[in-house]
Amino acid sequence: MKPDHEGNGLKDLRPILDGSRTSERSRGVSRTEVLRLAGAAVLVAAVVPGGLTTLISSRVLADGGVLTVTEIAPGVFVHQGQHALFSPENGGDISNCGFVVGRDAVAVVDTGGSFTVGRKLMAAIRAVTDRPVRYVINTHMHPDHVFGNAAFEDEGTTFAGHHKMARGLSARSERYLAINAKSLGEAAFEGTRIVLPKLAVQQQTVIDLGGRELVLDAHRTAHTDNDLTVRDTATGTVFMGDLLFSGHVPTIDGSIRGWIGVISALQQSQAARVVPGHGPPSMPWPDAARDLMRYLDRVKTGVQAAIKAGKTLGQAAETVGLEEKDAWSLFTEYHPRNVSAAFAELEWE
Repeated sequence: MKPDHEGNGLKDLRPILDGSRTSERSRGVSRTEVLRLAGAAVLVAAVVPGGLTTLISSRVLADGGVLTVTEIAPGVFVHQGQHALFSPENGGDISNCGFVVGRDAVAVVDTGGSFTVGRKLMAAIRAVTDRPVRYVINTHMHPDHVFGNAAFEDEGTTFAGHHKMARGLSARSERYLAINAKSLGEAAFEGTRIVLPKLAVQQQTVIDLGGRELVLDAHRTAHTDNDLTVRDTATGTVFMGDLLFSGHVPTIDGSIRGWIGVISALQQSQAARVVPGHGPPSMPWPDAARDLMRYLDRVKTGVQAAIKAGKTLGQAAETVGLEEKDAWSLFTEYHPRNVSAAFAELEWE
């Protein structure tokens, strides 16, 4: 689809930046909204005609702020979360999220790790377009990807996810809320609650944003048992969720064998670019999966060798995959759990 930077519903922020009021209504920003735009300035990354990337300074709502987003393809925006554990300082902003703008509506892909992050993502959307948010798509059930959902309920949005996600998230909801409320603190966690998907994707579902279709594919157990990918057919962009990690050590909450199998299959498909659940906003495919697959293979083969040698789980956790330590952030926090998960799966092969 040919990019249409004038007719795709993206707001021109220049009237806000330079104080001009002559084109406020023609650009979809009322005078009241302009007067409410106050507080700290943030950088919103946007792609301009010709493929050049520019940083636009945008004023934000004093009571909420806005996430920094990058337009990685026409109408496809991504926010890059931090590589960190939940904390009051990051407010749960530790994973990637984004949105796609169609002719008639917007679809959000993941919402961050708290209601506050979700609100800031909503503000980023409103800095780009006033079109309604018709869908929120969760790539899987983990809190850093779904705890911002409540920020979008007032939009009359349809929430979508893998057909196993609602069951899995419901089963863990009390524990997720308790643990992360403690990690974030009262102020950062305020307003956060579970919002379950109503649109359950069994195998594949196609949604239309108006001249722009998104293909939602449910996968077999891999990172979790409810992983979902989102393909924007207009640009060939695929949101991978946590099927893809870059920089942040992968975390196994499903099946290491299944994960390797799912990525191997996806590597046979074409994509102009992919969005990892953790990592940069955009990566080339299939090269983006190289480090992930190396890590998973080393954990798998290392655990299999430890089991064959008669080692215990504890012994395996202390020795397997340590050569990967310098390649990943949060290695100490998550790698031993990965070895334990792989050991439990592989010991009865």
